Amino acid sequence: MNNDKLAERLRALRKGHQYTQDYVASFLGIVRQTYSHYENGLRTPGYEALYKLAGLYNISVEDLMHLTVELDENEYYDAPCPTRSSRQLASYLDYLNEPMNRKKLQFHSDLEKELLFYFSLLPEEEREELVEIAKIKTQKRNRRNP
Repeated sequence: MNNDKLAERLRALRKGHQYTQDYVASFLGIVRQTYSHYENGLRTPGYEALYKLAGLYNISVEDLMHLTVELDENEYYDAPCPTRSSRQLASYLDYLNEPMNRKKLQFHSDLEKELLFYFSLLPEEEREELVEIAKIKTQKRNRRNP
């Protein structure tokens, strides 16, 4: 971590929020002079102070530490809501990691595992329909390639 960049970021965040050094120092539970050393690059905040600073400015510690993200002080930063595909992926991974399924699926290909997962999500009637479709496709193929 580059102390000068962190110092610049801390100063910019504080000024952007119109806080005084005294205010930030009291928020951190330290004296103003110690906080001033953070902004001047003479000292580096410890992990507890970094977490408190990230909370104060409503950004993640990663954003505070990486120093690569341009921040808009008027915007609220939070983790994105899970998308449908991320929830579906989580369900699929849970399915694969379930102890009973793990043993049952160990010799299947990835494609077969995925097919079985989605097949298990369908109601019984639609499963039967898919089996019939697979039978028809297999019969057609066997007729073409005797």
